[in-house]
Amino acid sequence: MPLARCPRCRRGNRQVDRARAVGGYDGALREIVHALKYEGRRSLAQPLAELMRIRGADMLTGADWAVPVPLHPSRRRERGFNQAADLASHLGVPVCPALRRHRATRTQTELPAARRHANVRGAFAVALGSARGNAGAPSAAAALGWRAAPMARETIEGSIVVLVDDVSTTGATLDECARVLKEAGVREVRALTAARVVTPPR
Repeated sequence: MPLARCPRCRRGNRQVDRARAVGGYDGALREIVHALKYEGRRSLAQPLAELMRIRGADMLTGADWAVPVPLHPSRRRERGFNQAADLASHLGVPVCPALRRHRATRTQTELPAARRHANVRGAFAVALGSARGNAGAPSAAAALGWRAAPMARETIEGSIVVLVDDVSTTGATLDECARVLKEAGVREVRALTAARVVTPPR
């Protein structure tokens, strides 16, 4: 049976065309996401991505690229990896690092829902990088944060893209990423996350 759209997805002019999450951001799922993201337990990315593949099969079917939501370079250096990229690499869809985060922003969890869209507005741009498949080890470009080679807009123009992230709260980050992708010519933007906050903070 199709899932009903949540109230925030019914409000406003959303750039993300369709979205799905494995489940609510609580209980065991929250603990798994925290262990991956903050404790560096990257081995959890593969089983978590497998759940995303099952629950989000309709998001992945027909998609040309999986695009991980990027971290700002300073945050990526601090953490040592991007959990969204780890998840994307196990979804069975070619990964295209089409976005870069060129402006550092406050952590969204620190902000009330009303300020989150403004916090990420203008924080993303089309990236320099190279697309890659899922077979074998990440390319040298991936190891450098996917900035080693120019990526033509033609790579994503007219394509169907699945944005990948660990958690969606208000959807502000996903929406801003989708806006940038559509301005670059992407035909359809879907979103697939490991978890979703059911009741956003006020």
